Amino acid sequence: MTGLAARRAPVSGGGGSCVEIAAVVAALAAGLGACGGPYPQSAVHPASDMAVKLDDLFDQILWWAAGVFVVVQGILFYTLFRFREKQARRRPREFHGHTLLEIGWTLVPALILVAIAVPTIRVIFEVDRPTTDENALVVEVEARRWWWEFSYPEYDLVTANEMHIPVGRTIDVRMRSADVLHSFWVPRLGGKRDVVPGRENHIWFKADSTGVFLGQCAEFCGVAHALMGFRVIVQDPSEFQEWVGASLLDAPRPTSADGRAGAGVFATSACVGCHTVRGVATAQQGFGPDLTHFGSRLTIGAGILENNVDNLVTWLDSTQHVKPGALMPEVEMSEEQLRQLARFLLEMR
Repeated sequence: MTGLAARRAPVSGGGGSCVEIAAVVAALAAGLGACGGPYPQSAVHPASDMAVKLDDLFDQILWWAAGVFVVVQGILFYTLFRFREKQARRRPREFHGHTLLEIGWTLVPALILVAIAVPTIRVIFEVDRPTTDENALVVEVEARRWWWEFSYPEYDLVTANEMHIPVGRTIDVRMRSADVLHSFWVPRLGGKRDVVPGRENHIWFKADSTGVFLGQCAEFCGVAHALMGFRVIVQDPSEFQEWVGASLLDAPRPTSADGRAGAGVFATSACVGCHTVRGVATAQQGFGPDLTHFGSRLTIGAGILENNVDNLVTWLDSTQHVKPGALMPEVEMSEEQLRQLARFLLEMR
């Protein structure tokens, strides 16, 4: 068999169908892999008014994209099967250009882009303008390498790495950077905002449910960028006011023997050269995180470790191992001194 007949001879074997089935299964698996679950940093499970606006916009764009995909792939597969080469079939007539089709595939995408652009621009302007809520709680955020400072001007209160807010109240977050470019992002509460040295940026939202929401620096800012997390703790208004009242107090005096010994270790160590502890006269610096009521925090090192004695000892003894690039120097202390210092810090609740 030679010539055209040889080239058109059917190929024996049924391997093609298996390959096609495998391809379909792989495509379905990839699609299911993209389905959003109840993940702690999922932007598709909104928990604030701003996050709902962004999620609704995302859903609109997703449905437009899905519709375009289905139509284009449908036409493609129809064309592949309808006009596939068959034996003993005449060569099809060739033609160039089709005015109606060309107008259609130019006009339809343009209309789809307009349908996407209108709600997109509307949402951009809605979330970018400053809040008009006169009862909004102002939280000033200062991003530093590689941790976050949160200030509440209304209460003259400063804390670090955990932002407490009341549910149902508009939060006006005003951001600035003390060093390099960062980005403030709490996926379930709102969009990203760049935190730029030398200028103030803002974002606002109103949380609609209580809980702990994970935040993250979303702009590469150096060696410890991936370890620059924080928590937003949304509380009932009464619980929030209780937290404010407790946080305004000076650090409580340690009650255990180890805690009292740790207070002496703290007062005579390099810790007082960087940190503030209200109620400790020698610890009034602002270079590092404010440690007043450190024991009430959930994590150590901007969200890296759970806040407990063993982890705190590890952090104090091997800071660079836990968080490479951290500006906190490792302290030279005995195991006993480290545990005493850890007890002192954890008793400041």
